[in-house]
Amino acid sequence: MAELLSNQVLWTALLATALAQILKLFVYYYVERRWEWERLMETGGMPSSHSATVVALAVGIGMAEGWGSTFFAIAVVLATIVMYDATGIRRAAGLHAARLNDLFEELRTVIQRGPEQEPLKELLGHTYLEVAVGAILGGLFAWLSFSLF
Repeated sequence: MAELLSNQVLWTALLATALAQILKLFVYYYVERRWEWERLMETGGMPSSHSATVVALAVGIGMAEGWGSTFFAIAVVLATIVMYDATGIRRAAGLHAARLNDLFEELRTVIQRGPEQEPLKELLGHTYLEVAVGAILGGLFAWLSFSLF
């Protein structure tokens, strides 16, 4: 248990996730001028917590195990796949959800009382900017974590 609690790479990645999620709350407030506490637990939005997590993990591994280590290589490949997925498949799924929600709203108007169901979740993926900011955040956080501690 002591090993788990002292695993700096793990805690750096997890804290980078928390930091990115908290920043989403403030970014949303800055843009929309209202607090939406659900943002703390949602996917999508600025910055990408997925990117912050996997980049913090990769940088932490690089700093702990060495930039030429096999572990660092694995972490970089994992980070690349996660960030590609966030801007590709998950982003497309979010756009499809938005279109379907628009169609349901239009159908409701035409029929007067369309199907009453919960709208699909639209904020699934990330823009390239959101992923880049998340990656930079994760890398900087890991670098600071290992430099200070």
